[in-house]
Amino acid sequence: MANQVAGIILAAGKGTRMKSEIPKVLHEVCGVPMVELVARAMREAGVTKIVVVIGHGAEQVRARLGDAYEYAVQDPPQGTGDAARVGMTCLEDWEGPVIISSGDTPLMTGEALSALVTAQAKDNASAVVATVRLPDPFGYGRVLWDNGRFSGIIEEKDATPEQKKLDEVCVSVYAFDAARLRATLPKLQPNNAQGEYYLTDVPGIMSAEGDVVITELYDDFALFTGVNDRVQLAGASSVLRNRINERHMRNGVTMIDPTSVYIGLDVEIGNDTIVFPDSHLEGNTVIGSNCEIGPNIRIKDSHVGSGSLVHHSVVFDSKIADMVRIGPYATLRNGADIGPKVKLGNFVEIKNSRLDEKVSVAHLSYIGDATVGEYTNIGAGTITCNYDGFAKHRTQIGKGAFIGTNSTLIAPVSIGDAAIIAAGSVINRDVPSDAGAFGRSRQENKDGWATRWRGIRQGKEQ
Repeated sequence: MANQVAGIILAAGKGTRMKSEIPKVLHEVCGVPMVELVARAMREAGVTKIVVVIGHGAEQVRARLGDAYEYAVQDPPQGTGDAARVGMTCLEDWEGPVIISSGDTPLMTGEALSALVTAQAKDNASAVVATVRLPDPFGYGRVLWDNGRFSGIIEEKDATPEQKKLDEVCVSVYAFDAARLRATLPKLQPNNAQGEYYLTDVPGIMSAEGDVVITELYDDFALFTGVNDRVQLAGASSVLRNRINERHMRNGVTMIDPTSVYIGLDVEIGNDTIVFPDSHLEGNTVIGSNCEIGPNIRIKDSHVGSGSLVHHSVVFDSKIADMVRIGPYATLRNGADIGPKVKLGNFVEIKNSRLDEKVSVAHLSYIGDATVGEYTNIGAGTITCNYDGFAKHRTQIGKGAFIGTNSTLIAPVSIGDAAIIAAGSVINRDVPSDAGAFGRSRQENKDGWATRWRGIRQGKEQ
């Protein structure tokens, strides 16, 4: 395993300050669990094997992260040093560097972690400790030096008044030599205010035994910001969102007001697309080039083709081709598949349906579990009645059909190519191609009836 890098993520804590039934590390920052963001940074740094140490909510963490990681269970929790020991049981034969980080530092980058690995290799160090200088270091372990040589880390609760004045702090991210870490962890003792095994004691023990221990001092504290409550979670989301938006803008995306745009980490956007205020792009969403997105939209796990416009609408789990116009107030969901140059207008809902090229559904319609052929026009108020109270049924509409206003299509039903459905029709039988269907009651006009009716009503009122 030489010349490869392993990683251990400490994710066993409950996170009581989050006041949540969800394990702290699963709370999301820009749509991704914090622990997964740490793992992504590790992979960017070249980590080839990641061990996640779990405890509280272990099964929830396993279920969310899946099989891409190895897991080690810390039970009972006895501190970060014990958690690292548990994690190393999955790396018994590992040689070379091991990065260790907590799972609640979602703003770390692969570049920052790579610097630790590079420093460890350059100086053949047993440990590299990531540090920052803080004007107010309260709550952080202070880094101790002895005549220019690293001598240890003292936690806030164990520090003397003089030590508390030190401003260089440990941010609980390290690169260790695996063999030296394996040999040192058993030497930890819970001789501290918490009665726990501190990982912060390991570099000090190594230094006392003559090992090379160095620090990597970072200018940007935000890289290592830990999240312990909802306020810090929102702060981390804001920082990461700014990074994401800046990346897209530098890649050719225009944002009218970046502070009101919310884009997930995995979203892709083509150049020359304009994103208007109050736009939310989430999950595995891909937006093509030369689109207009927003204002007031939410698009999740969907694909929008180039040259399309989506405004004041909601799109989930759907596919939209090129040159499509959607909105305002449209909803697409559950596998809606929209062909090129389709128009979906005010208060239109499309669910689990395929609409081919240049279909128009302009107003106030519901198309569910249907297939609609190209060039078909669907009038306002049309409903596909796809559910009979027990099962869903499909509606098939052919090419070039015309569905009149306020039509009700009771599935399963098929409308042929170029067929015309008269406005106000209830259709419960198949309509052949090029046929006209009139599924409404015959209108009857009665001369003088209105005058007689008024007389009757007025007589009753007297």
